[in-house]
Amino acid sequence: MNSIQDELAIEHPQWAIQFIGVNEAGSESGNDNIIGDGRTLPWLQDVDLDSDGNSDVWTAWDVTYRDVIILDGTNWPVAVFNVTENNLSESAAYDALKQLVVDIASDVCRANGRVCSASTAATCP
Repeated sequence: MNSIQDELAIEHPQWAIQFIGVNEAGSESGNDNIIGDGRTLPWLQDVDLDSDGNSDVWTAWDVTYRDVIILDGTNWPVAVFNVTENNLSESAAYDALKQLVVDIASDVCRANGRVCSASTAATCP
């Protein structure tokens, strides 16, 4: 993910694309194994504020372990790419994720379920 982030920053700086990791609530003990070691992506810890035993963001977005949830310019989830099913060490999967992010960044915004062109993103409801 660091490599895709770095490439997109160089190739498309106008979009300010940012990958951010969100760890599932209850999995905090693994954070030390995930952050560091040359990884530069921001890492957030999800919580269970409503005490229902579920990770709040993961539940709201119906996340499966190792999902990449892609948001549009209005922070609306528009695509999911699972990196367990699509191993990023394989060039086809790597290229597919990178292209998906580029396609979303260059073409659409979504608000209230309505797709808008990038040129009208400022006026999306």
